[in-house]
Amino acid sequence: MTKITIRKAPGKWSVRSGGAVLGESTNALELLEGDLDPVIYFPRSDIAMAFLDRTEKRTHCPHKGDATHFSIVNKSSVTENAAWSYEDPIPSALEIKGYVAFYKIDSVKVEQI
Repeated sequence: MTKITIRKAPGKWSVRSGGAVLGESTNALELLEGDLDPVIYFPRSDIAMAFLDRTEKRTHCPHKGDATHFSIVNKSSVTENAAWSYEDPIPSALEIKGYVAFYKIDSVKVEQI
């Protein structure tokens, strides 16, 4: 079984898309899952959620539950299904409830600042 580790991400993190800063946080979480790259989850309260539009896409992870997806919408572009959130994660992943993560794609930059 894949082991998931969720811990406070060190330092301050930012996420940008289309020239806009979507958020910065010192309360981000880092999720480690098996041999996958670490994923940074941002508290929704630290993200400009007005830039995120919920989509119809849903995915399921046996270790975290069902994920809802969001497109990033700004003046210059729409990046389809660029972010996800576990609205009701399974008990072992409850720490990421109320958090949002972003796919590693060219138009989205998640970085420690």
